[in-house]
Amino acid sequence: MNHALISYLETRRSVPANMLTEPGSDADTIRALLSIASRVPDHGKLAPWRFIVLTGEARRRLSAQLGEIAQRADPQMPSERLEQERTRLTRAPVVIIVVSCAAPHPKIPEWEQVLSAGAVCYGLYMAANAYGFGVNWLTDWMTYDARALDLLGVREGEKIAGFIHIGTPDMVPTDRPRPDLDAVTTWVE
Repeated sequence: MNHALISYLETRRSVPANMLTEPGSDADTIRALLSIASRVPDHGKLAPWRFIVLTGEARRRLSAQLGEIAQRADPQMPSERLEQERTRLTRAPVVIIVVSCAAPHPKIPEWEQVLSAGAVCYGLYMAANAYGFGVNWLTDWMTYDARALDLLGVREGEKIAGFIHIGTPDMVPTDRPRPDLDAVTTWVE
């Protein structure tokens, strides 16, 4: 039994994206994280997902443009909220967008492909955490907005499975209530 791994899994915590600071992962570490995240169930070896890695100035530029999209959608947006939108992708030093490329296939159901993209998000999350980084997996409104998807380079027919924010935590994450296992588990013997 791998006690260290079990202990790690039992204590996994998310760190709020705005509590993730420099340093973030360097390019070599990001490649290692992506390699680990790619080791997920993938029936048919389709790789029905891809990555968009945002670092440096790209985060600021895209955040500003997302702020413009949000403001056009809500011209009366309060200034505090507009500032949140203008800094959405700058909260952590690295943001990796996991894009689901699930598509019809003669043998592999789309649902299995979508699940594979979700597993990639979790694998990326866990790998970054294991490397000592704080991590947060978010979706946000941009996941569902056609203008934002176009801006971020998400192609027709693709969907965002998650924005994985990676950085150095500036706080110790607290635990949150977890589900009552008896309420979500059915035993069939």
